[in-house]
Amino acid sequence: MKILVASHSYIVDLNCEKLRALANLEPSIEVTIVVPKRWKPGGVMKDTIETRYREEGSFRVVPISNFSQNNQGLLTFGADLISLLKSFRPDIIQVEQGSKSFAYAQFITANRLLNLKAKNLFFTWWNLPYTLQFPVSLLETYNLKNTDGIVVGNQDGAKILRDRGYTKKMSIMPQLGVDESLFCPQSQPELSAQFGIQPDDFVVGFVGRFVPEKGILTLVKALENLRDRNWKLLLLGRGELKAEIQQQAEKFGFSDRLIWIESVPHAEVYRYINLMNTLVLPSETTYQFKTLTSVGWKEQFGHVLIEAMACQVPVIGSDSGEIPNVIADSGLVFPEGNVEELSDRLARLMDDRDFATDLGQRGYQRAIAKYTNRALAKELLEFYRSL
Repeated sequence: MKILVASHSYIVDLNCEKLRALANLEPSIEVTIVVPKRWKPGGVMKDTIETRYREEGSFRVVPISNFSQNNQGLLTFGADLISLLKSFRPDIIQVEQGSKSFAYAQFITANRLLNLKAKNLFFTWWNLPYTLQFPVSLLETYNLKNTDGIVVGNQDGAKILRDRGYTKKMSIMPQLGVDESLFCPQSQPELSAQFGIQPDDFVVGFVGRFVPEKGILTLVKALENLRDRNWKLLLLGRGELKAEIQQQAEKFGFSDRLIWIESVPHAEVYRYINLMNTLVLPSETTYQFKTLTSVGWKEQFGHVLIEAMACQVPVIGSDSGEIPNVIADSGLVFPEGNVEELSDRLARLMDDRDFATDLGQRGYQRAIAKYTNRALAKELLEFYRSL
């Protein structure tokens, strides 16, 4: 089976692990990833990335000239895409830019004109209802009409596509898995000493952007209710709310319990997760965001949850979006924005270390069974075969 996957996400090598595992499942499988030659991710990554060709046996990453260097929906590829499609002749084409992307329409059209007879698929994270105006509505109609299967990152996204009239096969799984050789239980005595973490400290961890929709202020307020207990708050990330978090901590009288860590390379995150006694993802649904086609945001998956679970760190998450489905019965869930309920979940773990250990073990078993790159690669291959 020849599989071609296209996305700007794979300009980062670590993000390719699931597809690399897919190529290694069977000798007959070949995987080619198409990435834009030039891409400017934005956010904490300010520089434009120049991608390079990589080949490892039956797995390769091929940069293709592109138009638009920082807009997923407007991304399209140059004429060198045609020569690649002609020579590779894939059985599966999966474009991971959503249902309304020009790149997906481009691949569908090339598939037809070149008579490749490949199955057309796309991946999407989008999990809120939306309305479309012409000509974007026409673009999505064309894409959905010519889609053989969809990989959706969450259950809400699958429901939305059903409501929009899509009746063919779908599979629900995240875009990226977790590397269990990297994210695994590992003692970090040097880091503990560096940050003054004592053996009896209960370290509450947060990894992500310091922005309102990630619920970070709810976490700070929940900890204010637990000042009589021995805890520290490890904050890994950056964002607009840093000054307000500091102000709140000073107001509540526990600024000395905060451990600030600027964003670190993803390959180093496991070290800091292993300092934690629990990781909290308190995301909150918001309707402040507006795009041309929709309003709002809610948690689409919460990848840091499965990274913590793979490290045997018990997780607590809000009920925003996909979080409860990721955690299932292998962690604790609270109503988003509810300070008292989050305090209750934290207190339970602080007061019952045996329960916390058991929860961490359950999360680890779920992550290894369901969310490793190899597990997701197997699931994806079975979906391809069903088509």
